[in-house]
Amino acid sequence: MPIVAAFMVPHPPMIVPDVGRGSEKQIAKTIKAYEKVADEIAALKPDTIIISSPHSIMYADYFHISPGSRATGSFAEFGAPQVKFDIEYDEELVKLVSDRADQAHFPAGTLGEKNPSLDHGTMVPLWFILKKYKDFKLVRTGLSGQDLLKHYEYGMIIKDAVESLERKVVYVASGDLSHKLQDYGPYGFAEEGPLYDKRIMEVCSAARFGELFDFDESFCDKAAECGHRSFVIMAGALDGKAVESVQYSHEDVTGVGYGICSFVPKGDDASRHFLKARLKAVEDEIEQKRKTSDVFVKLARESAEYFVKNGREMKLPSWVPSELLNARAGAFVSVHKFGSLRGCIGTIEATQKNLALEIIYNAVSAVSKDPRFEPVAEDELKFLDINVDVLGSAEKINSSAELDVKKYGVIVQSGFKRGLLLPDLDGVDTVEQQISIARRKGNIAPGEKVELFRFEVVRHY
Repeated sequence: MPIVAAFMVPHPPMIVPDVGRGSEKQIAKTIKAYEKVADEIAALKPDTIIISSPHSIMYADYFHISPGSRATGSFAEFGAPQVKFDIEYDEELVKLVSDRADQAHFPAGTLGEKNPSLDHGTMVPLWFILKKYKDFKLVRTGLSGQDLLKHYEYGMIIKDAVESLERKVVYVASGDLSHKLQDYGPYGFAEEGPLYDKRIMEVCSAARFGELFDFDESFCDKAAECGHRSFVIMAGALDGKAVESVQYSHEDVTGVGYGICSFVPKGDDASRHFLKARLKAVEDEIEQKRKTSDVFVKLARESAEYFVKNGREMKLPSWVPSELLNARAGAFVSVHKFGSLRGCIGTIEATQKNLALEIIYNAVSAVSKDPRFEPVAEDELKFLDINVDVLGSAEKINSSAELDVKKYGVIVQSGFKRGLLLPDLDGVDTVEQQISIARRKGNIAPGEKVELFRFEVVRHY
């Protein structure tokens, strides 16, 4: 049986009176909308409610599903230990989702349980629902550090598992919006905050789920949202379905955005397979770049693809122009997939006989030796965006005042320890950020005395 309804809800603990102690009155519109959601769920009488929570267990490369027969929790962390929960899990559906993930070689399941207690991203929705309806079991899942398309795919796996069972299931996507909406809020203000809230409410209120992929990581980070990936999983759980959507409320009076919408499936709709459409669009875009890239990127791509397919480095191609054969320089090869970094390896100074070989070897390293990522698989190649940065000579500078994050990369050195960061990177907006990240990359402590060097790059796309 298909999922019968889905809801996008926030999870501020203050909305619970024993926690808010009167402060919850300032978000009265959100409370009223939440009560409506609880009424609608009670009217549907679901057998199971699935809640995806940003505050459940989260791994960089794995979607955790809470195991076991039941879980407990309370708002003790928020000064209200008397508000307690004891909820039964739907073990059959949990196993089915895990099995479907295994069959698809998808990184999701019940491994890695760190804390079995319910988190507040789960308990806030439960607090409203349980006042109106109690006869259900729960499936609780966390998010991951994977890209947005992977979250949508996870939702599709959940959808497939649910549809194989004869039971009513409601999906609740728990997540606050931006945490940077007001100067007086606990997280301050960022211009991306109101932009995120406006945009996410427009997208969700119209169920334009394909546009959820268009929110890049840097924008979401600057807006300090916490629910986007939860909403994307929910969208995947409704893949291929016509959806009737309603916006119930949006408030930002506390400096944090709280949005509530409902989504009711209305039958199949072949035009709403958003993951399939996005993958085709990305593949077409990469193919076009393959045709128009300059020789630097063409060489890096050819080297990366040859290594992934054959397991060995390719020889220097005959078509490589003299400008790469007669030059020596350090170079970085960066690989992105669906807008997220997939690998980046480079050299500060020339280590090979020529720049062509520098690019060839660094491209191999970027797809196979970056310790932050698993080696690239062959079926990923058609989705990879590759660029090459050729480094100019590094010059020592006297202070950070001589840096510019858009123009110069930085090398931070302390004795034999050295960290480097390229210029003009998404999410790096200040010199202080740039130096701090370079320090971390070089394992240089914040208070440790350092020398600074700057360099320029020529970036090839």
